[in-house]
Amino acid sequence: MKREYRLFLKDIAESCIFIEEFVKDMDFEQFLNDEKTLSAVIRKLEIIGEAAKNIPDSVKKKYPNIQWKQMTGMRDRLIHGYFGISIRLIWGTVRNDIPPLIKAIFQVLDENSADLCKTSSDPLFSESQNKQS
Repeated sequence: MKREYRLFLKDIAESCIFIEEFVKDMDFEQFLNDEKTLSAVIRKLEIIGEAAKNIPDSVKKKYPNIQWKQMTGMRDRLIHGYFGISIRLIWGTVRNDIPPLIKAIFQVLDENSADLCKTSSDPLFSESQNKQS
């Protein structure tokens, strides 16, 4: 059975939230020198890109403001070109692209009646409500 695309959207949102939590209160130098955090962030970016590859074209066309190709492109660079990754590029992605991506993905989930995210016991939904406040 094929996985429902909203679960991939949820994977993207969760990975973004984890990334923000991982780098909270860090500056670039701290990030650069913290191999554990750097590795965790890279892994979550890979998940974001892989999940984005599984979003149907119809959804991507409906939300052209979301940088679907950039997400999958980042994943491909991280997976296939890991030895040449710019840490500064990753940091820029974390600081500049992840916050608006969280908002955009939750908007897609909300507009597509993602009941799987709308239970009060779901920590992701609770987190989204806090982010939107």
